[in-house]
Amino acid sequence: MALTTATKRSGREDTRGGRPGAGRRAGRDRAAWFLVLPALIPILILSVGPLLYGIALAFTDAQSGRTRSTRWIGGLNFQDLLHDTLFWDSFRIGLLWAVGVTVPQFVLALGLALLLSQDLRMRWLARALAIIPWAMPEVVVGIMWRLVYNPDAGILNETIRDLGLGDGRDWLTGLATALPAVIVVGIWAGMPQTTVALLAGLQNTPHELHEAAALDGAGAWRRFRTVTWPAVRPIALSITALNFIWNFNSFALVYVLTSGGPGGRTRLPMLFAYEEAFRYGQFGYAAAMGCVMVAVISVILAFYLVGRLRGGEDA
Repeated sequence: MALTTATKRSGREDTRGGRPGAGRRAGRDRAAWFLVLPALIPILILSVGPLLYGIALAFTDAQSGRTRSTRWIGGLNFQDLLHDTLFWDSFRIGLLWAVGVTVPQFVLALGLALLLSQDLRMRWLARALAIIPWAMPEVVVGIMWRLVYNPDAGILNETIRDLGLGDGRDWLTGLATALPAVIVVGIWAGMPQTTVALLAGLQNTPHELHEAAALDGAGAWRRFRTVTWPAVRPIALSITALNFIWNFNSFALVYVLTSGGPGGRTRLPMLFAYEEAFRYGQFGYAAAMGCVMVAVISVILAFYLVGRLRGGEDA
């Protein structure tokens, strides 16, 4: 009788209070939000807030040094962008730069990661040296490579002269060589990050799978295609997408090397927007450029996420 009474009382309490455990789940949700807030507030203040302000600024005629108030002009800045050939040239250069850096960067990093995953002597030292370009600030990398490309005393031209291949050339100011020279620096500077990510994926691949494939008579290429690549493929897709976004948004490295020259041959979209804002004082117009770049990156991210979701469903 006592057990029946307790059961009825418990049922009445659950009916009055809603679903069993709902209060506990709500309390856990509130606690989780409380723990997330310290990390969420800086993101909202330093990232989301400036992004929203920049989007709003793109619909105004904001300029530097103006005494009158900023006016709302709607989509006029975006209409001007449609006919701005210089901006679309910089956009094309940005895509060439991003693809030209990201693709060789991944191929070389994959080869280096495969090499560093082998049981080599002094492997720890090789791994430490491979990370050095990643640890260097972009400004330092740019200054160092300016010295390498120096037309008079740079190590590259000195080597060309010593080998009897010519007198060298001015790599960073030549119309035909400036962009390829900067792409080489971008590959060198960003390759360690990709290498570390791929190396982590390779180390998580069970060694027994390689041994089993070798016992079945699979060669090196077949083992890579059937064992190694499926293991690192998710990491490869992620790091490639991130590298493309980072490279497309590059600023400091190219600014130090060429400042967008010669003749705009290395003027990436971020450099173009920077010049419009801080050299010519067209803040609203530069903000519109930023909105276009954010939209392009968002589309790329959307395709990437859709591909990852479909890949997960297929798996």
